[in-house]
Amino acid sequence: MANVSPTRGDMTSHPDAYEMRDRYARVLGGRDVALVDGPVFLLGLYCAASPWIVHYTTSQPALVTHNLIMGIAIGLLALGFTRAPERMYGLSWAMCALGAWMIISPWIVGESPDAGVVWNNIIIGALALLLGLVCAGAAAKASRRP
Repeated sequence: MANVSPTRGDMTSHPDAYEMRDRYARVLGGRDVALVDGPVFLLGLYCAASPWIVHYTTSQPALVTHNLIMGIAIGLLALGFTRAPERMYGLSWAMCALGAWMIISPWIVGESPDAGVVWNNIIIGALALLLGLVCAGAAAKASRRP
């Protein structure tokens, strides 16, 4: 009777091992910062909802619209980072710019913002700047690979 039980051996002897390794590397696309996509999306969601969470919808109507648009932009960047990371991580510097803008926006867009509004935007901006720098660092590291 023939031995038809599967044997578990080393894959390095497989004739297509090199091609399979290359294919898996292409599929994964060098995703070093896959864990950053979720926090970036959540930050965008919070930024869009923050006027209602911090309760400044009536006192700062211009900042309500501003934070809603900025939150949607950050969320769309996160979805792009998830969907096409090899193409989108170049835009991580744009996220850094969005973070810097969020830090200064209460004084430019708002009208005499109170401390809660200012700190809300400073924290959102600092996190966006930090996460953008992490994504930019990963993109730079991935572009140096052979």
